[in-house]
Amino acid sequence: MNDPLRIGSSADLPSRKPRKVARMTSKMTSTLTRFGTLCLLTTVVISSTGCYGLGGSNYNLGILGFPIPVSPYYQHKQEEKFHNKERYDRVPILGPTTSGGPPIALDPPSDDEVMQALEQARPVQGGIPLIWEKQRNDVRIIKEKIADYIDPPRFYPLIGPAQLHHAHYKCTIYFDESTIIGYPVPHTLRDREAIEVVYIDHNHFHMVGDVEPYTTPNL
Repeated sequence: MNDPLRIGSSADLPSRKPRKVARMTSKMTSTLTRFGTLCLLTTVVISSTGCYGLGGSNYNLGILGFPIPVSPYYQHKQEEKFHNKERYDRVPILGPTTSGGPPIALDPPSDDEVMQALEQARPVQGGIPLIWEKQRNDVRIIKEKIADYIDPPRFYPLIGPAQLHHAHYKCTIYFDESTIIGYPVPHTLRDREAIEVVYIDHNHFHMVGDVEPYTTPNL
C-alpha cells in the first residue's frame, strides 16, 4: 500500500551529479587556461633574456623581437608641440602700465612664431622621400598691427587684480611652394606666388593695484 503523504518516488527527483560534473569541468578548464597562460609568459620572459635565449637554443620572438622603426617626423612633432606651448601658448603677466600715455604693445610676433602658425595652417612636413614632398622657399613676411587696446582693471582668479592687454597682428607670408612627386610619374609643381595670411594674438596681462570692491545693488 502506498504512503498517502508521499508525493513522488525517488525516480522523479532530479539527479545532481551532472551539475557537479559540469562545475568540476569548468574549474579544470579555468585552471588549465591559467596554467597555460603562465607557462607561455614564462617562456617568453626566459627566452628573451641574454643574447640567444634559454640554454643557447636560440629561442626568439620572431618578428616581434626586432625594434619597430619610427619615423623621426613623430619625434619632431612632439618636440615642436612642446616648443609652441613653452613659447607661444602661455599668457605672460607683465608689470603695471606706464602712466602718462596710452599703453602700446611693443612685442610683435617673431618670424619663428609666424612660421609655426603657417605650418599649422599649411603644413609641408610629413612627406615621403622620393615619393611625395613639399618644400617652401624664398619666404617674405609682412607684419601689421590691426588692434591694440586694454581692458579696465578687474580681478582674475589665480592672478589677482590685472588688466588684459589685447594686441592683434595680421601677418602676410609670400613664398615659393614646390611639390615634388616621384611616383608613378615623376614631376614637380612650383607655385611661385603663394600667399598665406595668419592672424596672431599677443594678449597679455598687466598687474594693477587694488580694484574697487564689488558692491551688491539694493533691490
